[in-house]
Amino acid sequence: MKSAETPAGRVGGSPPRHAARRWPLLIWLWLLWIVLWGSVSPLVLVTGLVVAGLVILLFPLPPLARRVTARPLWVVALVGHLLADLIGSALIVAREALLRGPRTRSAVLEARLTVDNDLLITAAAQMTALTPGSLVLEIDREEKLFYVHVLPARDAVEAEAQRRDVTNAERWVVRAFGTAEDRRLLFRRDGRREEGTR
Repeated sequence: MKSAETPAGRVGGSPPRHAARRWPLLIWLWLLWIVLWGSVSPLVLVTGLVVAGLVILLFPLPPLARRVTARPLWVVALVGHLLADLIGSALIVAREALLRGPRTRSAVLEARLTVDNDLLITAAAQMTALTPGSLVLEIDREEKLFYVHVLPARDAVEAEAQRRDVTNAERWVVRAFGTAEDRRLLFRRDGRREEGTR
């Protein structure tokens, strides 16, 4: 049986039920209110709870269209890869800073993604941004493109290697958290790339 879609774009459920499902956000907003006021007086506590509830009721976040599936072994492998990448990239950036300083060449690259999942795209962007020498400047959600500032990028070969690192971040995230459909899309893309290199 299909649930009716509300005018606000949510699937089923009244506003109070919607707010009840958002209790972690309610607590977070309430704590943020208390921190901003710097007081735990009864007035601050009560008004903070009221304001947080009104924010959730009046400005509901859109539901996540798709979920993620955590695979513990791949999550551990992802963390290990990230740590190794952080160390390696930090050493490369430090070498460039010492040897070339302000003469270090950088580039802004465009990297195309495959998956259409907000959570996975965000995770890939965060993983890219955590890597020393890389900074995500823009995410084109409709075209599924990352615009990334990278260094070093002395020539086309090095720039292409940096671009592969960005798409490799997506690959690791999909393996750790992607759905079966996300993995199929990724493997299909990788298969097309292998055919193109022959």
